[in-house]
Amino acid sequence: MTATAKQPTPTSEVEAPAHAQGLGDESSIWFQLSPLLKGKRDNPMHLLMEMAERYGPVIPINLANQRIVLLSEPEHFKYVLVNKADSYIKYFDGLKPIFGKSMITNDGALWQKIRMPQQPAFHPDMFAEYIPYFLAAIRTKMDIWSDIAKSGESVEMVEQTWTLAADMICKALFDRDMPFNPHFVFKCVKTYTDVMNHKEIRLKKQAGELFEVSEEDPAKAMEAWASVPPLVMAANPREERERTLLKMIEAAVADPNMPEFDQQQAIDEIKQYLWAGTETTALTLAWALYETARNPEAAERIRKEGEAVYGDREPTAADYSALAYTRAIIQETMRLYPPVWGLIRVATEHDEIAGKAIRPGDRVVIFSYGAHHNPRFWEAPEEFRPERWMAGAAKKQVKYSYLPFGGGKRSCIGGAMSQVENTLALSLLLRRFRPEYVGSDPAGINATVTLTPKGGLHFKIRELS
Repeated sequence: MTATAKQPTPTSEVEAPAHAQGLGDESSIWFQLSPLLKGKRDNPMHLLMEMAERYGPVIPINLANQRIVLLSEPEHFKYVLVNKADSYIKYFDGLKPIFGKSMITNDGALWQKIRMPQQPAFHPDMFAEYIPYFLAAIRTKMDIWSDIAKSGESVEMVEQTWTLAADMICKALFDRDMPFNPHFVFKCVKTYTDVMNHKEIRLKKQAGELFEVSEEDPAKAMEAWASVPPLVMAANPREERERTLLKMIEAAVADPNMPEFDQQQAIDEIKQYLWAGTETTALTLAWALYETARNPEAAERIRKEGEAVYGDREPTAADYSALAYTRAIIQETMRLYPPVWGLIRVATEHDEIAGKAIRPGDRVVIFSYGAHHNPRFWEAPEEFRPERWMAGAAKKQVKYSYLPFGGGKRSCIGGAMSQVENTLALSLLLRRFRPEYVGSDPAGINATVTLTPKGGLHFKIRELS
């Protein structure tokens, strides 16, 4: 990308200020929620679910100097995300070092202006163009898995799916092969987003202890992370494609009518896609492989569906639509393990929800995981049942009881694309391999910014003959 002389305006500096707060600082909601997330050892979400069952759908909680309001009813989700969206703004304190001033950390008119030039890259009509690049990344991963299968070593699946998702993003959206070591970048991002890393470092500093600053330190991890977008922009294009997200971002930087979209904005938007776009896709695919390993009949049905739909050739956009059961697996996985377990909004004015007062500055937590697992909205909610997404069954669901990508006008820009990536990857990977889960069963859950497997998901890879 060619640098321009465009500089940020005072408006953009006011709307997207520099952010010094870390995830583990006492004033961060991510840190303050951590005591509530201890719960049962295998799944800290249970404590929040028990609170909702005992105290009702709207629970004000005073934590230190902040007031948090936990919501667990779909009708209240819709109220905050849709009916009064402008009264409840996004909260991403602690994530500015990852996302900078990107679309994901902005709101209001500025958010809308930044999103507009990028929106065409995520129109469903574009997916057919992206699929060959998704497939190229999947083929690369399959070659790696073939070597792993021969060696007999075990792998951590989230790292495997994260590196695959990063490759798909780079190839499809940026017309680049990955110009960085994705395993190293994965570790850097995980170091920063694990709240407990911040807490441990803060406590050591408070006690006056000396400790070595290394890549395990969140600040160091963020330095490494910041170097990634410039590497992507400077890398040689694969094919000099004109219709890519990167080209759209470049055009916005060059547009004199968009002074907000400067060179730093471009860098931060790339950060957003390489983290948020990669993280949610990777977690869903890893959890789907975990569930299909525990339910071998589901894995076999995916294999047979792939054989029937696209046989010995590579799948196309039309084939994606026909992979109904594999898509249902992905949707059910996102219900059981929503990558974003809760959406956080900040109230900007006095309000009332279900008779409970909402004050300006309250952190409102939309507890989507709780709704996904509520027996009032789902039959046998703890069971893995892909069939609940097939043959029109999904139409019977309570609206806003399923929010894997958020809801309302601020819903995830890449949600539909992520489902295409995961459906194709799951179908192709399971046709060639039988991933064997070798970790603790059931896998534990670690809830920080995203819903991650506690200690990872460890697998042996078996190649099918």
